[in-house]
Amino acid sequence: MKVLIVNHSDSRGGASVVSLRLLEALRNMGVDASMLVLHKQTINPDVARFKIPIGLRIPFYKEHLRIFAANGFNRDTLFKISIASDGYHIWKHPLVKDADVIILNWVNQGMLSLAGIERLAKMGKRIVWTMHDMWNATAICHHAGLCRNFIAPQGCANCPLLGSKASHRDLASKTWRQKKEFYSRVPITFVAVSSWLLEKCRESTLLKDARIHLIPNAFPIDEFTTNPSVARTALGLPSSGKIILMGAARLDDPIKGLPYAVETLNAMKQCNATAVFFGEIRDPQALEKLRFPHICLGTVSDKDKLRQIYAHADVLISTSLFETLPGTLVEAQASGTVPIAFNSGGQSDIIENGSTGYLVEPYDTQAFARAITKALEEPFNEADLRNAAARFAAPNIAKSYLSII
Repeated sequence: MKVLIVNHSDSRGGASVVSLRLLEALRNMGVDASMLVLHKQTINPDVARFKIPIGLRIPFYKEHLRIFAANGFNRDTLFKISIASDGYHIWKHPLVKDADVIILNWVNQGMLSLAGIERLAKMGKRIVWTMHDMWNATAICHHAGLCRNFIAPQGCANCPLLGSKASHRDLASKTWRQKKEFYSRVPITFVAVSSWLLEKCRESTLLKDARIHLIPNAFPIDEFTTNPSVARTALGLPSSGKIILMGAARLDDPIKGLPYAVETLNAMKQCNATAVFFGEIRDPQALEKLRFPHICLGTVSDKDKLRQIYAHADVLISTSLFETLPGTLVEAQASGTVPIAFNSGGQSDIIENGSTGYLVEPYDTQAFARAITKALEEPFNEADLRNAAARFAAPNIAKSYLSII
């Protein structure tokens, strides 16, 4: 059996990272698995790039022009919407032709259209689609937030992301109907990476009757189970005191709730601790209101360095507004670091409140501050944290995928 994983990239964003981990886990189990991406940045020989003429991103631009026109030329929501109207002809690639099973991951932003996916199915390929956000369950958005249109009997319409263009015949309504017809024609096995996402899919008018399995993302648990072996100062960390860690690919992405982290840390009583941030921050004023001692490491690309940073940390915090299955929480547990997060998504699949971390009611920053203080004063048993993370180990996840394909 030949398995092909398809994702937008092999390194950009969380879906890329976990897709690559799944590839490696499947190959370690003897599966003939490969990965096809538009943007390749790793040197992994089992990852192939779908080659397109340099600068020729026609599907990307066509799809976004459609969105731009439909949202009243509002740049604020342009990249919060995907419609899968345009995509590349990946079925021409040799890896696609040879594959028995195709595992789709994050294939938006003009990579694959619904018509293109249907063509893969007509080639006789078994399609497994791993969902990393809510897009499959809604019409056009990746996170519905407080919007409940996706559970309406007639589906999404009057979409908040379309502003003054919203109506019962808007782009969301049109795309919802296209998805409904597509799902009725194309046999797809879906994978939800968290119980929270599975629940949202079961509420969705589009996916309530679909075949959906719950399989979390894969993590290299053993790699994070390490003790500090590099001096703090060599990592850019404070030489003494407790460390409160927070990280993301882009820390000031609105979904990460960085203002809540600032408010939480400012609410803490004086203690011998420093907040350490890793990840990109595009807004130079994002942390200007933070009065708590802190340092920013920027993007940390070196995996060994990142593991050492986790090993030195006492607490890891996540103030995300919504998360499907936040990887930093799992990595923290594997490192013996206490994770603390708002209970606003798949966090509850990772943290058992009071036993393997703390879950805080969204978006109570005073309660969050108290949880951090308690974790610093009353450390958890590191073995318990690491045991909790073990269920996300890559070999276990690979076995789960093999059981459904």
